[in-house]
Amino acid sequence: MDKIAPETSPLIVMVAPNGARRTRRDHPTIPLTADEIGREAARCRDVGAAMIHLHVRDADGGHVLDADAYAQAIAAVKREAGADMLIQITTEAIGIYAPGAQMAVVGDVAPEAFSLALREILPNEALEVPVAHFLAGEAARETLIQYILYDVGDLARFEGLVARGVVPTKNASVLYVLGRYTPGQVSAPADLLPFLATASHGLPWAVCAFGRREAACAVAAAALDGHARVGFENNTALPDGSPAPDNAALVSAVTDASRAFGRRTASPDEARAIFRRG
Repeated sequence: MDKIAPETSPLIVMVAPNGARRTRRDHPTIPLTADEIGREAARCRDVGAAMIHLHVRDADGGHVLDADAYAQAIAAVKREAGADMLIQITTEAIGIYAPGAQMAVVGDVAPEAFSLALREILPNEALEVPVAHFLAGEAARETLIQYILYDVGDLARFEGLVARGVVPTKNASVLYVLGRYTPGQVSAPADLLPFLATASHGLPWAVCAFGRREAACAVAAAALDGHARVGFENNTALPDGSPAPDNAALVSAVTDASRAFGRRTASPDEARAIFRRG
Protein backbone atom coordinates (compact mmCIF):
# COMPACT_ATOMS: atom_id res chain seq x y z
CA MET A 1 0.00 0.00 0.00
CA ASP A 2 1.31 3.44 -0.91
CA LYS A 3 2.20 5.81 1.89
CA ILE A 4 0.06 8.94 2.26
CA ALA A 5 2.07 12.15 1.95
CA PRO A 6 1.51 14.51 4.91
CA GLU A 7 0.57 17.43 2.67
CA THR A 8 -2.28 15.44 1.11
CA SER A 9 -3.29 13.48 4.19
CA PRO A 10 -7.06 13.03 4.43
CA LEU A 11 -8.78 13.41 7.77
CA ILE A 12 -9.21 10.27 9.85
CA VAL A 13 -12.45 10.45 11.81
CA MET A 14 -12.79 7.84 14.53
CA VAL A 15 -16.03 7.26 16.40
CA ALA A 16 -16.07 6.36 20.09
CA PRO A 17 -19.73 5.35 20.39
CA ASN A 18 -20.11 4.44 24.06
CA GLY A 19 -17.01 4.61 26.28
CA ALA A 20 -16.60 2.88 29.61
CA ARG A 21 -19.02 4.79 31.83
CA ARG A 22 -22.06 6.12 30.03
CA THR A 23 -25.40 4.29 30.23
CA ARG A 24 -28.87 4.73 28.78
CA ARG A 25 -29.50 7.24 31.55
CA ASP A 26 -26.96 9.44 29.76
CA HIS A 27 -28.45 8.83 26.32
CA PRO A 28 -31.31 6.49 25.40
CA THR A 29 -29.73 5.30 22.14
CA ILE A 30 -26.18 4.68 23.34
CA PRO A 31 -25.03 1.38 21.77
CA LEU A 32 -24.04 -1.17 24.41
CA THR A 33 -24.56 -4.62 22.91
CA ALA A 34 -22.44 -6.06 20.10
CA ASP A 35 -25.29 -5.78 17.59
CA GLU A 36 -26.06 -2.20 18.60
CA ILE A 37 -22.39 -1.27 18.25
CA GLY A 38 -22.25 -2.88 14.80
CA ARG A 39 -25.27 -0.97 13.54
CA GLU A 40 -23.96 2.31 14.98
CA ALA A 41 -20.59 1.71 13.32
CA ALA A 42 -22.36 1.30 9.97
CA ARG A 43 -24.25 4.58 10.38
CA CYS A 44 -21.04 6.37 11.30
CA ARG A 45 -19.11 4.89 8.39
CA ASP A 46 -21.83 6.09 6.02
CA VAL A 47 -21.09 9.69 7.04
CA GLY A 48 -17.31 9.50 7.00
CA ALA A 49 -15.92 7.56 9.97
CA ALA A 50 -13.05 5.30 8.93
CA MET A 51 -12.40 3.84 12.36
CA ILE A 52 -14.16 2.81 15.56
CA HIS A 53 -12.76 3.01 19.10
CA LEU A 54 -14.32 -0.04 20.69
CA HIS A 55 -15.48 -0.53 24.27
CA VAL A 56 -17.49 -3.59 25.29
CA ARG A 57 -19.87 -4.16 28.20
CA ASP A 58 -21.00 -7.09 30.31
CA ALA A 59 -24.60 -8.27 30.65
CA ASP A 60 -25.29 -5.54 33.20
CA GLY A 61 -23.81 -2.81 31.01
CA GLY A 62 -20.55 -2.56 32.93
CA HIS A 63 -17.15 -1.93 31.36
CA VAL A 64 -15.12 -5.07 30.70
CA LEU A 65 -11.84 -6.03 29.10
CA ASP A 66 -13.00 -9.39 27.83
CA ALA A 67 -11.73 -11.23 24.75
CA ASP A 68 -15.03 -13.00 24.02
CA ALA A 69 -17.01 -9.77 24.25
CA TYR A 70 -14.51 -8.10 21.96
CA ALA A 71 -14.75 -10.95 19.46
CA GLN A 72 -18.53 -10.57 19.31
CA ALA A 73 -18.37 -6.80 18.88
CA ILE A 74 -15.62 -6.99 16.25
CA ALA A 75 -17.66 -9.53 14.29
CA ALA A 76 -20.73 -7.27 14.48
CA VAL A 77 -18.82 -4.22 13.26
CA LYS A 78 -17.38 -6.15 10.33
CA ARG A 79 -20.78 -7.59 9.46
CA GLU A 80 -22.65 -4.28 9.62
CA ALA A 81 -20.03 -1.67 8.66
CA GLY A 82 -17.78 -3.66 6.34
CA ALA A 83 -14.85 -5.98 6.93
CA ASP A 84 -12.36 -3.21 6.16
CA MET A 85 -13.45 -0.72 8.84
CA LEU A 86 -10.48 -0.08 11.11
CA ILE A 87 -11.25 -1.34 14.63
CA GLN A 88 -9.30 -0.15 17.65
CA ILE A 89 -9.97 -1.80 21.00
CA THR A 90 -9.50 0.05 24.26
CA THR A 91 -7.43 -1.08 27.23
CA GLU A 92 -9.04 1.48 29.54
CA ALA A 93 -8.74 0.53 33.20
CA ILE A 94 -11.23 2.94 34.89
CA GLY A 95 -9.73 1.89 38.20
CA ILE A 96 -10.75 -1.75 37.74
CA TYR A 97 -8.01 -3.35 35.66
CA ALA A 98 -4.31 -3.53 36.51
CA PRO A 99 -1.67 -3.11 33.79
CA GLY A 100 -1.22 -6.87 33.54
CA ALA A 101 -4.89 -7.35 32.64
CA GLN A 102 -4.74 -4.51 30.15
CA MET A 103 -1.82 -6.14 28.37
CA ALA A 104 -3.36 -9.59 28.58
CA VAL A 105 -6.56 -8.62 26.76
CA VAL A 106 -4.53 -7.29 23.84
CA GLY A 107 -2.70 -10.61 23.63
CA ASP A 108 -5.97 -12.54 23.81
CA VAL A 109 -7.77 -10.48 21.17
CA ALA A 110 -4.81 -9.83 18.84
CA PRO A 111 -6.51 -6.70 17.45
CA GLU A 112 -5.43 -4.70 14.44
CA ALA A 113 -5.25 -1.62 16.66
CA PHE A 114 -5.50 -0.71 20.32
CA SER A 115 -5.24 2.37 22.50
CA LEU A 116 -3.65 2.76 25.90
CA ALA A 117 -3.47 5.56 28.41
CA LEU A 118 0.17 5.96 29.32
CA ARG A 119 -0.65 6.94 32.91
CA GLU A 120 -2.76 3.77 33.35
CA ILE A 121 -0.57 1.08 31.82
CA LEU A 122 2.72 2.55 33.03
CA PRO A 123 1.97 4.29 36.35
CA ASN A 124 5.51 3.91 37.68
CA GLU A 125 9.05 3.01 36.68
CA ALA A 126 8.77 -0.47 38.22
CA LEU A 127 6.61 -1.56 35.27
CA GLU A 128 8.89 -0.25 32.52
CA VAL A 129 10.48 -3.61 31.70
CA PRO A 130 7.26 -5.66 31.26
CA VAL A 131 5.48 -2.83 29.49
CA ALA A 132 8.42 -2.25 27.13
CA HIS A 133 8.48 -5.98 26.35
CA PHE A 134 4.73 -5.96 25.67
CA LEU A 135 4.88 -2.90 23.42
CA ALA A 136 7.89 -4.20 21.49
CA GLY A 137 6.02 -7.42 20.82
CA GLU A 138 2.95 -5.58 19.55
CA ALA A 139 5.07 -3.31 17.36
CA ALA A 140 6.74 -6.39 15.89
CA ARG A 141 3.30 -7.84 15.21
CA GLU A 142 2.50 -4.66 13.20
CA THR A 143 -0.28 -3.65 15.59
CA LEU A 144 -1.38 -0.02 15.37
CA ILE A 145 -0.77 1.48 18.83
CA GLN A 146 -2.29 4.77 19.95
CA TYR A 147 -0.92 6.43 23.08
CA ILE A 148 -3.47 8.50 25.00
CA LEU A 149 -2.09 11.69 26.56
CA TYR A 150 -4.12 13.91 28.88
CA ASP A 151 -1.81 16.89 29.33
CA VAL A 152 1.62 18.22 28.43
CA GLY A 153 3.07 16.36 31.40
CA ASP A 154 1.92 13.10 29.81
CA LEU A 155 3.38 14.30 26.51
CA ALA A 156 6.77 15.08 28.05
CA ARG A 157 6.84 11.70 29.78
CA PHE A 158 5.87 9.94 26.54
CA GLU A 159 8.68 11.60 24.60
CA GLY A 160 11.15 10.74 27.34
CA LEU A 161 10.10 7.08 27.22
CA VAL A 162 10.47 7.13 23.44
CA ALA A 163 13.97 8.58 23.76
CA ARG A 164 14.94 5.83 26.20
CA GLY A 165 13.55 3.06 24.00
CA VAL A 166 10.79 2.03 26.41
CA VAL A 167 8.00 3.05 24.04
CA PRO A 168 8.26 2.11 20.34
CA THR A 169 6.99 4.46 17.64
CA LYS A 170 6.56 1.91 14.86
CA ASN A 171 2.97 2.15 13.57
CA ALA A 172 2.19 4.49 16.46
CA SER A 173 0.06 7.58 16.91
CA VAL A 174 -0.98 9.78 19.82
CA LEU A 175 -4.35 11.03 21.02
CA TYR A 176 -4.52 14.34 22.84
CA VAL A 177 -7.45 14.44 25.26
CA LEU A 178 -8.96 17.85 25.95
CA GLY A 179 -11.06 18.66 29.01
CA ARG A 180 -10.95 15.37 30.93
CA TYR A 181 -9.67 16.93 34.14
CA THR A 182 -11.29 20.36 33.91
CA PRO A 183 -14.25 21.48 36.08
CA GLY A 184 -17.37 20.08 34.47
CA GLN A 185 -15.28 18.27 31.87
CA VAL A 186 -15.43 21.05 29.28
CA SER A 187 -12.93 21.77 26.52
CA ALA A 188 -12.11 24.43 23.94
CA PRO A 189 -10.04 24.43 20.73
CA ALA A 190 -7.30 26.51 22.39
CA ASP A 191 -6.67 23.59 24.76
CA LEU A 192 -4.93 21.86 21.86
CA LEU A 193 -2.25 24.53 21.50
CA PRO A 194 0.01 23.54 24.45
CA PHE A 195 0.31 20.03 23.01
CA LEU A 196 1.27 21.30 19.56
CA ALA A 197 3.67 23.88 20.97
CA THR A 198 5.71 21.27 22.85
CA ALA A 199 5.38 18.06 20.79
CA SER A 200 8.48 16.80 18.99
CA HIS A 201 7.55 13.16 18.33
CA GLY A 202 6.52 13.62 14.69
CA LEU A 203 3.83 10.94 14.90
CA PRO A 204 0.30 11.15 13.49
CA TRP A 205 -1.95 12.74 16.11
CA ALA A 206 -5.62 13.07 16.84
CA VAL A 207 -7.82 14.90 19.32
CA CYS A 208 -10.80 13.96 21.41
CA ALA A 209 -12.61 16.50 23.54
CA PHE A 210 -15.14 16.48 26.35
CA GLY A 211 -18.27 18.59 26.24
CA ARG A 212 -20.42 20.32 23.66
CA ARG A 213 -17.44 21.99 21.94
CA GLU A 214 -16.20 18.57 20.84
CA ALA A 215 -16.86 19.35 17.17
CA ALA A 216 -15.08 22.71 17.37
CA CYS A 217 -12.02 21.01 18.87
CA ALA A 218 -12.13 18.26 16.24
CA VAL A 219 -12.40 20.77 13.39
CA ALA A 220 -9.50 22.77 14.84
CA ALA A 221 -7.43 19.58 14.77
CA ALA A 222 -8.50 18.95 11.19
CA ALA A 223 -7.47 22.47 10.19
CA LEU A 224 -4.03 21.88 11.74
CA ASP A 225 -3.43 18.59 9.88
CA GLY A 226 -4.42 16.37 12.80
CA HIS A 227 -7.20 13.83 13.08
CA ALA A 228 -10.29 13.52 15.27
CA ARG A 229 -12.21 11.18 17.54
CA VAL A 230 -15.81 12.01 18.38
CA GLY A 231 -18.74 10.19 19.92
CA PHE A 232 -20.88 9.54 22.96
CA GLU A 233 -17.85 8.47 25.01
CA ASN A 234 -17.00 12.15 25.51
CA ASN A 235 -20.06 14.12 24.40
CA THR A 236 -23.74 13.62 23.59
CA ALA A 237 -24.59 17.11 22.31
CA LEU A 238 -24.58 18.67 18.86
CA PRO A 239 -22.57 21.88 18.37
CA ASP A 240 -25.70 23.97 19.09
CA GLY A 241 -26.15 22.24 22.45
CA SER A 242 -29.14 20.13 21.49
CA PRO A 243 -29.03 16.37 22.12
CA ALA A 244 -27.43 14.37 19.31
CA PRO A 245 -29.79 11.67 18.02
CA ASP A 246 -26.91 9.25 17.54
CA ASN A 247 -23.15 9.07 17.08
CA ALA A 248 -23.48 9.52 13.32
CA ALA A 249 -24.75 13.06 13.88
CA LEU A 250 -21.57 13.88 15.81
CA VAL A 251 -19.43 12.40 13.03
CA SER A 252 -21.34 14.40 10.42
CA ALA A 253 -20.78 17.67 12.30
CA VAL A 254 -17.02 17.18 11.87
CA THR A 255 -16.89 15.67 8.39
CA ASP A 256 -19.24 18.28 6.91
CA ALA A 257 -17.25 21.17 8.38
CA SER A 258 -13.91 19.69 7.34
CA ARG A 259 -15.01 19.11 3.77
CA ALA A 260 -16.19 22.73 3.65
CA PHE A 261 -12.59 23.95 4.00
CA GLY A 262 -11.16 21.34 1.65
CA ARG A 263 -10.06 18.43 3.81
CA ARG A 264 -11.73 15.22 2.71
CA THR A 265 -12.19 12.25 5.00
CA ALA A 266 -10.00 9.15 4.91
CA SER A 267 -11.12 5.68 3.94
CA PRO A 268 -10.23 2.84 6.32
CA ASP A 269 -7.28 1.82 4.14
CA GLU A 270 -6.04 5.41 3.98
CA ALA A 271 -6.27 5.56 7.77
CA ARG A 272 -4.13 2.43 8.00
CA ALA A 273 -1.53 3.94 5.70
CA ILE A 274 -1.38 7.16 7.72
CA PHE A 275 -0.94 5.36 11.03
CA ARG A 276 1.75 3.11 9.58
CA ARG A 277 3.99 6.09 8.91
CA GLY A 278 5.30 5.98 12.47
